[in-house]
Amino acid sequence: MYHRNRPRTAAVLLMLSALAACKPLPEETAAPQDEEAAVSVVTLKKTSVPLTVDMAGRVVASLEAEVRPQINGIVMQQLFQEGGEVRAGDPLYRIDDASYRADYDSAQASLQKAQAALPAIRAKAQRHQTLLRQNIISRQDAEESRDALEQAKASVAVARAALETARINLDRTLIVAPIAGRSGKSALTPGALVTVGQATALTTLHQLDPINVDMSQSSAHLLALRQAIAAGRFNASNDAIDVTLILEDGSRYPLPGRLKFRESSVDKTTGMYTLRASFPNPDRLLMPGMYVRARVVEATAPGALLIPQRAVSRNARGEATAMRVTEGKVKVQALQLGSATDNGWLVESGLNEGDKVIVEGSQSVSDGAAVNASEVTLDPHSGELHPVVTSASAALQAQGGA
Repeated sequence: MYHRNRPRTAAVLLMLSALAACKPLPEETAAPQDEEAAVSVVTLKKTSVPLTVDMAGRVVASLEAEVRPQINGIVMQQLFQEGGEVRAGDPLYRIDDASYRADYDSAQASLQKAQAALPAIRAKAQRHQTLLRQNIISRQDAEESRDALEQAKASVAVARAALETARINLDRTLIVAPIAGRSGKSALTPGALVTVGQATALTTLHQLDPINVDMSQSSAHLLALRQAIAAGRFNASNDAIDVTLILEDGSRYPLPGRLKFRESSVDKTTGMYTLRASFPNPDRLLMPGMYVRARVVEATAPGALLIPQRAVSRNARGEATAMRVTEGKVKVQALQLGSATDNGWLVESGLNEGDKVIVEGSQSVSDGAAVNASEVTLDPHSGELHPVVTSASAALQAQGGA
């Protein structure tokens, strides 16, 4: 009985399997649609933009004096600390003054001798003039006495000049600082012989506060700027032009400087002209010989459209492009750029005021992609992004804080 029912059981199982296969399966979960990429955008606005240019510069002392002897002699003392600050008139070196003091004493004695002979000669000349009026002596005798008086006066003047020369030479045995500043190392030590007109300076003094920075710029750049100003695209800076200094380590010097002058001619070998700026240097952070970058405000672009540098990229042809967001879609826009600023470029064509460009998240989107754009602002100096706080979000934040 059991064996006769086995085929029937198998048939039933086959039918059940077929029915299970025909039964519709539960609906599969629909594949999620592509989510819109989140990007940050800034809205372009016209503004007045200062046009800056970075120039390589070298720090130089505002005053520099090489100290050299003006007499011959042996250095007896060094009276200053090398590398220290000195004031104008401070003693630096003392030279052996024995021979110069003797010359001074001799000149002083010669002057006294000439002055002592003068009263008698003057009295004789006056007496002869009286006798001449009385016709007691001849005119020749009177004239000879008068000539002797003039020679005696000249001798006094010569002796006085010799004494002054001797005094000057004696004073020069003490070499003093011609300017205030910081001293360099001493080239000679006590016991060394110095001579007038020697090539080696005893030491060099540098005035470090204020201090100067010499910069170079091409004449082509100057010509292009002047043409832009003449065309009315830029406004010329005023006479008091501020200069910012970038140090060798990339940090910004904390004190602003002022442009002092522009060279009146262009170097015919390099095509460059020189500018000089002056900076306060109370902490002596700037030292002569340092290489720096000077940022000079040359002009102002009124009503300029400024795009952040981080929003600009280059395509395969090397053209400048930006990703503009319109109605939630991305459009790659070719640009014509002008001068660069701290964190932006001047837009000459390709974008208009009110356009929104992507500044963050552009790597994950392409032309025509749908995006979820949130508006931000860009700090013009640091380049940091900050979210735009609307009145509604500000109210929500206030409620949340409450």
